[in-house]
Amino acid sequence: MKAIRCKKFGPPSSLSLEEVDNLSPKAKEVLVEVKACGLNFPDTLIIQGLYQFKPELPFTPGSDVAGIVKEVGEGVSHLKVGQEVFGFVAHGGLAEEVLIPANACFPKPPQMDFPIAASFLMAYGTSYHALKDRGNLKEGETLLVLGASGGVGLAAVELGKLMGAKVIAAASTNDKLALCKEYGADEIINYTTQDLKASIKELTDGKGVDVIYDPVGGSYSEAAFRGIARNGRYLVVGFAAGDIPKIPLNLPLLKEASIVGVFWGAFAMKHAKANMQNTMALMKWHAEGKLKPHIHAIYNLEDTATALEEMTDRKVKGKLIVKT
Repeated sequence: MKAIRCKKFGPPSSLSLEEVDNLSPKAKEVLVEVKACGLNFPDTLIIQGLYQFKPELPFTPGSDVAGIVKEVGEGVSHLKVGQEVFGFVAHGGLAEEVLIPANACFPKPPQMDFPIAASFLMAYGTSYHALKDRGNLKEGETLLVLGASGGVGLAAVELGKLMGAKVIAAASTNDKLALCKEYGADEIINYTTQDLKASIKELTDGKGVDVIYDPVGGSYSEAAFRGIARNGRYLVVGFAAGDIPKIPLNLPLLKEASIVGVFWGAFAMKHAKANMQNTMALMKWHAEGKLKPHIHAIYNLEDTATALEEMTDRKVKGKLIVKT
């Protein structure tokens, strides 16, 4: 089969498309013929060796997949050969076949096409876990989403509105913010031209925001935290800016605010039942037309490097998809 291979840590241009051995499922694994793989910002970090976890070289990147079951391993009873599915893996998705743990592989709803299904689990799973389980977002509260036009950010905007919050979307360009407005943002902040802390205070009449969803990190994190409300919750989702911020600990003390880590992948693996309940809720909302992943572009497998470069250059709004 064909697969994108990372043989050395480096930029997207260092990746190669190669023939590799076909796969065979072990117990509690599902072999899936990949039809679409969604790209996520961590993919750009993993291939450079900059992510929290470094796969052993060589490896195939890609985590968010949708396709058709080719074979099931021993102990898998909820899926059958020929069934359309979607799921997630630590890596391995940018290939014609992938092995998915059985507890991370779900029947694909018929109303979802493969690109939409490959856009769904990680973005919405991460954001719903963050807002519901970690942020305890309540109806009537105010949510600030940084990097709001990206895959997880746009999902957080949508979900925040569905959960009854007032949503403030912050992003780097006006066209990105226009998309956020389409997805339900009540207010917007362009943090390249506006003072982030001052804008938060202005939009909340000085109260501050109850929950901050931050997949960006870097220099924006402290400024955002300085705009948090008393008893607010700051959700650490990722570091797309590249720098891991250092928050002065007097800030959470003064506001009696919480800094809360969000690691959806670990949650999904360690708490499969709770993650399944979240996934079912998300799929119901999608079936009702309340969640609509925004696909920026679809690339062929051989053009994966170009797609990842576009993501690295911060040109993407919503999700990028690679089809096989």
